Amino acid sequence: MQTEEEILKIKKVKNTAVRTVVLRHLLSLEKAQSLKDIENALAYTDRSSIFRTLKTFEENKIIHSIEDGSGMTKYAVCAEGCNCDPKDLHYHFYCTNCDKTFCLFDVPIPKIQLPENFKLQQANMVVKGLCDNCNK
Repeated sequence: MQTEEEILKIKKVKNTAVRTVVLRHLLSLEKAQSLKDIENALAYTDRSSIFRTLKTFEENKIIHSIEDGSGMTKYAVCAEGCNCDPKDLHYHFYCTNCDKTFCLFDVPIPKIQLPENFKLQQANMVVKGLCDNCNK
């Protein structure tokens, strides 16, 4: 697994203390996080700095955002080598009991045949149910 510094260097994003802390936090988890989740975990970092960092990461394809139907956008680190191209799109799993969202990197979204001159930019595929912890 790449370190925060390596990821920022590969994506050509300037390394700052806030960016390192936010990325370290996201890398440490197996689930997507909302802005509020990140704020609560990084209580000593102000909300606007976290939000700006997330937007910078998203623009530079370090993270991707997920609309899982919970009413809050969640963020997860992209898989190594991901450029957020249509071939990199994957399903997400939303647990209806604990409200956690997981990336299903091994379940790619099938290729969709679009009408002529249409261009796919984003797809949001969310599967809902119980995660392994809640299903026990």
